[in-house]
Amino acid sequence: MAEQSDTDPLPLPTLDPAPKLMIVCAPFYRTIADNLIAGASEVLKSVGAGFDLLEVPGALEIPTAIRIASEGQGYEGYVALGCIIRGETTHYETVCEESARGITLLGVQQGLCIGNGILTVENAAQANVRADPQDHDKGGGAAKAALHLIALARRVRGAPAPAFGGSGAAGTAYAGALPTRTA
Repeated sequence: MAEQSDTDPLPLPTLDPAPKLMIVCAPFYRTIADNLIAGASEVLKSVGAGFDLLEVPGALEIPTAIRIASEGQGYEGYVALGCIIRGETTHYETVCEESARGITLLGVQQGLCIGNGILTVENAAQANVRADPQDHDKGGGAAKAALHLIALARRVRGAPAPAFGGSGAAGTAYAGALPTRTA
C-alpha cells in the first residue's frame, strides 16, 4: 500500500432518508474503471444509498451525462469516475481541463452534488494505485465527497430531496429513461 497522509478526516454523514446517486463512469481503461466503481459502490452501500451506474464513452462526456441525468431522474448526487493518462499530444490537457471544468460548472451553476473521481495521471501504474480500493481508493473518495455535498445541500435547502422510485435497495438499478448497468 502506498504511503498516505491523513487526508480523510471527515466521517461519513448520516443521511436519512438514504440518498439516490448516479455513478457516471468513462471505462476507457476497464480495469482501472472497475476498481474506481468498486470503491465508490462500497462507500455508497455502506450508508445504504441507492445508486445507478451509467457508462459513457470518455471523460468529456461525463459532465453532459450528469446534466442530462439531473433533469428528472431523482438523483441527489453524482459520482464522476474515469481515468485520463498522459499521451504524446496535447489532447490530455484538453480532456483533463474540460472534464474538470464541466463538472465544476455543474456544481457551481446548477447546484449539483458531484464527487469528482476522474484520475489525471502520467501512467497506468499511477492510475492503478489511485483506483485500487485497498490503496488510494479515489472512487471511494469521490463517493464520500458526493455524500458530504448531499448532506450540505439538505442542511442548506432545509429538507431531503423527494423520495425516488425503484426498490431502494443499495446497488440496484432503477427504472428510468437512462440505460444503466447494475454494479
